[in-house]
Amino acid sequence: MQIKSLLAKPFANYVYKSVRKGMATAIEDQENILKELLKTGRTTEFGKEHQFQNVSLYEEYIQAVPVRDYEQFKPYIEKIKEGRHNILWKGKPIYLAKTSGTTSGVKYIPISKESISNHINTARNALLCYIAESGNSQFTNGKMIFLSGSPELDRVGGIPTGRLSGIVNHHIPQYLRRNQLPSYETNCIEDWETKLDKIVAETIQQDMSLISGIPPWMQMYFDRLHQRTGKKIKDIFPNFSVLVHGGVNFEPYRNKLFESIGGQVAAIETFPASEGFMAFQDSQKGEGLLLNTNSGIFFEFIPAGEVFSSNPTRLSLKDVKVGENYALIINNNAGLWGYNIGDTVKFVSTNPYRLVVTGRIKHFISAFGEHVIGEEVEYSLIKAAEEEGVHITEFTVAPMITQGEGKSYHEWFIEFENKPADMSRFAHKVDQHLRGKNIYYDDLITGNILLPLHIRTVKKNGFIDYMKSIGKLGGQNKVPRLSNDRKIAVALEKFVES
Repeated sequence: MQIKSLLAKPFANYVYKSVRKGMATAIEDQENILKELLKTGRTTEFGKEHQFQNVSLYEEYIQAVPVRDYEQFKPYIEKIKEGRHNILWKGKPIYLAKTSGTTSGVKYIPISKESISNHINTARNALLCYIAESGNSQFTNGKMIFLSGSPELDRVGGIPTGRLSGIVNHHIPQYLRRNQLPSYETNCIEDWETKLDKIVAETIQQDMSLISGIPPWMQMYFDRLHQRTGKKIKDIFPNFSVLVHGGVNFEPYRNKLFESIGGQVAAIETFPASEGFMAFQDSQKGEGLLLNTNSGIFFEFIPAGEVFSSNPTRLSLKDVKVGENYALIINNNAGLWGYNIGDTVKFVSTNPYRLVVTGRIKHFISAFGEHVIGEEVEYSLIKAAEEEGVHITEFTVAPMITQGEGKSYHEWFIEFENKPADMSRFAHKVDQHLRGKNIYYDDLITGNILLPLHIRTVKKNGFIDYMKSIGKLGGQNKVPRLSNDRKIAVALEKFVES
């Protein structure tokens, strides 16, 4: 056993015990974090505007601070971009994480010297918990690939600014640097396909043991390796044993990824965002991700049905229930206060607090009052695919509204790895599973308001070509699972099989 893997085990056991201990003190830790946030926040422009000097309890806090999304937060961010101090947090951020918005265009999320450890240490803890539970530390001796955005940073208001994955790249510990791939120069390439070819060239002869990225990136990387060699990934990299993923639901990609790999590897799920590292998979034995309850973030939860209400119910961690869908609201030590990050979550356990990500608040279909969400369409497609032995490459769903009762329907754009033997039967199964998950959708079908769903088959690599056509191939960009308009559907028309 090499020295790195030898030293990793005692450190992993130490961190694992600390994580386990934190499970029992989650509520207390959350209360203490709110107190500490308010203490620092009182000195800021935001804190003075919202009279933090009169706030000490959570009930007082929710009266003082409304829930905001980025667009409503933007005036404060603009002041920070002008170089002003003590706006949302003490001093100035040490970074601004630049991320793509929808209505807001480019978003700039502050990262402070206090909050950067949340991003760095949580990723580390996910790996260390895996080592402690499994005993596998050998992967630390091999090469590790982190498929990330460019680490080159600009300056906005004197603050280093770039993609979160590029920022984090600057904080990879020295003892991992010599294991890290691709090279800094390759990571700086902006064009994704050029970058992917360089990554393949740099890694194809290496002893890769860990591969990390969002699932569609990894699948493109695996496909490119297979094109070059004709081999499965485990045949190219026999010591590859850990796959770290996040950013989108893994399940629609799982079968194809593992088929490409050609053998079993451990899959570790994470829930990072520019606003903070929310949760991570601490165990291979149970469902869900452990909420990061002692890492500078105070969490709030709004029942998903109330998220667009002018006065929604706001819950702290102690009041959440298993099985309920919540919009996730954060308050953190970089100065985000009552901030709606746009994700919905559902707890699968409250002892400890483990959750699954169920979708995006803005990604739903309710053109007819059905309010179908991402979790429901993913579940329905995965179940039908399992039953029919079908593998899905990518998909998205949009409403098709036509004049006349009983003529509208949900239109599914699906790129298949292998097509169903009977497309009509497959579509029927997807529709039945969706009806079983969403009673409103079922009522609309039963009442002849909607027709059963229609499937449009997207050409091979059609989604890649679509993302390329809109300048969003690679990076942190993902295809929305569903939308309430036809903007994406119209753009995909040219990539559909005739």
